[in-house]
Amino acid sequence: MKRFEQYPISLTNSLSGKKELFKPIVPEYVGMYVCGPTVYNNVHLGNTRTFLTFDIVSRYFRFLGYKVRYVRNITDVGHLVGDTDEGEDKIAKKARLEQLEPMEVVKRYTEDFHNVMRLFNILPPSIEPSATAHIIEQIEITKKLIDLGLAYEANGSVYFDVKKYNQSHHYGILSGRNIEELMESGRDLDSQDEKREKIDFALWKRASPEHIMRWPSPWGDGFPGWHIECTVMSTKYLGETFDIHGGGMDLKFPHHECEIAQATGANGKVPVNYWLHSNMLTVNGQKMSKSLGNSFLPAELITGNHPLLEKGYSPMTTRFFMLQSHYSSTLDFSNEALQASEKAYRRLSTALNTVKSLSHTPGNANEAFSKEIQALIDDCYKNMSDDFNTAKTLAVLFEMSSRINDFKAGNKKTSDLSAELFASFKSTYIAFMEEVLGLQEETAQSNNALDGAIKVLIDLRKKARTDRNYALSDKIRDDLKAVGIQLKDGKEGEMTYELD
Repeated sequence: MKRFEQYPISLTNSLSGKKELFKPIVPEYVGMYVCGPTVYNNVHLGNTRTFLTFDIVSRYFRFLGYKVRYVRNITDVGHLVGDTDEGEDKIAKKARLEQLEPMEVVKRYTEDFHNVMRLFNILPPSIEPSATAHIIEQIEITKKLIDLGLAYEANGSVYFDVKKYNQSHHYGILSGRNIEELMESGRDLDSQDEKREKIDFALWKRASPEHIMRWPSPWGDGFPGWHIECTVMSTKYLGETFDIHGGGMDLKFPHHECEIAQATGANGKVPVNYWLHSNMLTVNGQKMSKSLGNSFLPAELITGNHPLLEKGYSPMTTRFFMLQSHYSSTLDFSNEALQASEKAYRRLSTALNTVKSLSHTPGNANEAFSKEIQALIDDCYKNMSDDFNTAKTLAVLFEMSSRINDFKAGNKKTSDLSAELFASFKSTYIAFMEEVLGLQEETAQSNNALDGAIKVLIDLRKKARTDRNYALSDKIRDDLKAVGIQLKDGKEGEMTYELD
């Protein structure tokens, strides 16, 4: 039996609001599209959490044996300031302010994005298409929507007709928005507005004379709307209906709602079976925002060079911190939470080093202990298969790390398990740490140095106890405990340590 048959995945579908059993369109294959960055600025930690979420999703599908085509785009045109249909293109604005060509801006911040992804061990997607490389396809689908009567041209721009679409479909199916309420809210159309209704959205925008980024089209020089590019790139590489579409919660409306309307209108079928959305980051209970001065760039978090940080935190500590909450929950940054994560991750990482060095010794297996170990192995899979619950999976890995420390201290013997079960226990811990959760040993050298230093202190404490110098023995133990290192007495006088 294959892993994905033994541990079927359930996921919370934003479209239905319910947890559903995952059934791929093509057996053993998964097609997933995730909205990538608009490359006009440095990637921030809120973006990083979203891409970490779908890194975990793709990793786990692959780990279970699925073949995954993961498409994550680069938005390099069409995303206007304010996420609306009016105003300046974000990339063009940056280019104007810095006196650069727009593609210089794109290159700089695409490279920054890739560097951040590597820093946090977020794997690259299968395909990473860019909006500017798919202008022809965006023009073609816009023409198709006009021919179907679902879009109209006005002064060189083309808009999607939401009221017309809503006559036979449901605009608001993903976000729960009501079209009548949307039409009543917001500003009224003025005499200069090209739209028939204020809820209509741009598929193609006419370029004003000063607009830098422009392409020829049947309606004159212009550029694509923000929403249409994702519809084009997702369906081109994954088909008119594919398995999973992901992104941040902030994209649910209007971006993802518009994607559904465009694709359904053009192709006459539902474009996506499962929608997944990651939640936002907060800082000390407040929404992360540049205007509040509480947003972090990854570099600031690592160096500690930020007014709200007491120190810097490593990339793997940060990754571990983010995995302690379910992707659909808000995640609050604080120094206390990050410092706790640093200690907790160190404990799991130390156990990872330890388990790699453990080997099985023949003996008689203990039935009760064997059942306990098998249950821990199963729970790793069950928790990850339950809507990619990394928080519960980490809780199981902490239990497994305690058993690893027991083996090291001699409180348990590897011979208490069969050779097969011990091998499964060892490989499961390593695989879930490294392959599934993507948690790397940050520097083997620093881990070895720490281990060596602690062993020196352990030897000094042993000698102090032998010499009946209990005051020194207790001081070494208490000083180590104060910095998060717990000494443990094992069988036959063996002394080990555990990181709190």
